[in-house]
Amino acid sequence: MDRTAQKIAEALLQINAIKLSPANLFTWAGGWRSPIYCDNRRVLSHPEVRAQVRDAFAELVRAKYSEAGVVAGVATGAIAHGVLVAEALGLPFIYVRSAPKGHGLENLIEGEYAPGQRVVVIEDLISTGGSSLAAVRALREAGLNVLGMAAIFTYAFDEAAANFAAAGVGLDTLSDYPTLIALAERQGYVKPADVDTLKRWRTDPANF
Repeated sequence: MDRTAQKIAEALLQINAIKLSPANLFTWAGGWRSPIYCDNRRVLSHPEVRAQVRDAFAELVRAKYSEAGVVAGVATGAIAHGVLVAEALGLPFIYVRSAPKGHGLENLIEGEYAPGQRVVVIEDLISTGGSSLAAVRALREAGLNVLGMAAIFTYAFDEAAANFAAAGVGLDTLSDYPTLIALAERQGYVKPADVDTLKRWRTDPANF
């Protein structure tokens, strides 16, 4: 997947789905200060990149999760990507809300599924893994057999790796932070002096 990781990283940079700004840090919703901001919803606005991501996901699922009988997306960022993957694979699609719907059936999982079905989960971005693993818990509690999760991009935090390992969930990503930074340095997206900042941030992002 190294070649794929480089191609996806390059595409995300080109369409500004990933922005790097070591000199003027972004502030994340949780309060972290960061030299990187990732918005993979922008992928959906670029047909060529959208197809590239869809096809890479489909190839990954065929290779590692061929027993999957249903594709699940994590709301809201991965719903559209999950639908595209499910369509490419000819599989049913469901999605997991961040919280139960406050009216009607009060569903947490939307779509048709049955206990015992094997499911692969599609996510757009992995930071610490908290919300992604909450979706996995919901699927497991509904009786589904979660084979693993596939995401477009991960910051590759140690905390995320530990969280996924503790939950017993396999994680595969189309691209990752180390690949991105190496590519950005090589192709001149950032100044050489900024590379150290980008590398240091990932070691302790909460206190950067």
